[in-house]
Amino acid sequence: MNRSALVALGGSTFCYVAAETLPIGLLPQIAGDLEVAESDVGLLLTSYAVVAAVSTIPLTALTMRVPRHRLIAITVAVFAVSQFAAALAPTFLLLTLARLVCALAHGVFWSVLAPVTARLAPPGRAGRATALVFVGNSLAVVAGVPLGTALGQWLGWRVAVGAFAAGGAICVLLLWRLLPAMDPLPRDRNTRVGTQLLAAVTIVRDRRVLLLCLTTVAVVVGHFAAYTYLAPLARRNGDLEGLGLSALLLGYGAVGLIASFTVGRFVDRRPGPALTGLLAVMAVSVALLAPVLGTVPTVIATVLWGGAFGAMPVCLTATVLRVAPRARDAASALHVVSFQIGIGGGAFVGERLTATGHLGVAPLLAAGLALVALLLVVSARQVFPVRLDEEEHRRVEAALVG
Repeated sequence: MNRSALVALGGSTFCYVAAETLPIGLLPQIAGDLEVAESDVGLLLTSYAVVAAVSTIPLTALTMRVPRHRLIAITVAVFAVSQFAAALAPTFLLLTLARLVCALAHGVFWSVLAPVTARLAPPGRAGRATALVFVGNSLAVVAGVPLGTALGQWLGWRVAVGAFAAGGAICVLLLWRLLPAMDPLPRDRNTRVGTQLLAAVTIVRDRRVLLLCLTTVAVVVGHFAAYTYLAPLARRNGDLEGLGLSALLLGYGAVGLIASFTVGRFVDRRPGPALTGLLAVMAVSVALLAPVLGTVPTVIATVLWGGAFGAMPVCLTATVLRVAPRARDAASALHVVSFQIGIGGGAFVGERLTATGHLGVAPLLAAGLALVALLLVVSARQVFPVRLDEEEHRRVEAALVG
């Protein structure tokens, strides 16, 4: 396993996830500095997700012929430049536009991430390699968002955004140096862009891919309806602000990191039970945030929620490779679209609930949609099997290497 390259990829996921969700922890600071409402700042996630969702499939198709190692580095470079622009934005409009430039690269980055990770892993270890890369995702929640929130409260939100831009620039250098050459597979080099675009659109006709995407949309819409407005929820439920909020975000992410490591040990063998357990824990824990129960119950429920949702990307991404190994780029692009639809839709619904004074409904919506996703997982054993045998592993690995 090429651990150094996987770590570089993990660092890139850290920067992407932390920067995308940083407004969640800095809603009051950004709103105050740019003289807009907190609910408007929450829409930064919605606009970002909409652009990423709309652009992912066509841009992934257009870049099919670009060597994978170069494409990953280019998308992270776009991230770094756009974040530097966001840090210097004098108005809310320019801040939004800078983030939208980043959103254009976001979908391509996440579409090629899983296939590249699989090609860096030995046979039968794609799930563990994915878990290692997604440590960066979990660390973004563990350290990136809380430390970025604390830094933004101390030195200003622009410094926090600029710090992630610098981190992205470092990742570009590491990726350029550490990733081995990865030319597109022969069938990708000889396939026209129009055909690849059609494949990315028609892959949804595969029932297994469709069920995966529906499950993803359900759980992500619910999650981001509540998570986008975690700061006002923590303030309402537990009187947690400032350093208290940063500490809560730290605990949320820390448990998510532990859960990601744990789930990584089972995702290659028992994907169905792993995801079912995570969804059940999320449904119960986030529902406990609907009533005002006080500081301690708020903290406990939030960190359990963080553990459950933090490990889900590992399960979902590994499923993409398993259900569509011969159309992995197209399926990955479609899955990224479904994830971004979930983020944008959830953030929008959360904004509407918050703006109309129904903040407490968001956790109930998240819990209900987690239960919907759980029912989909239980009913779709061909997508989320109880156990994978060695023959299934060999079939998927053979397809991944072409």
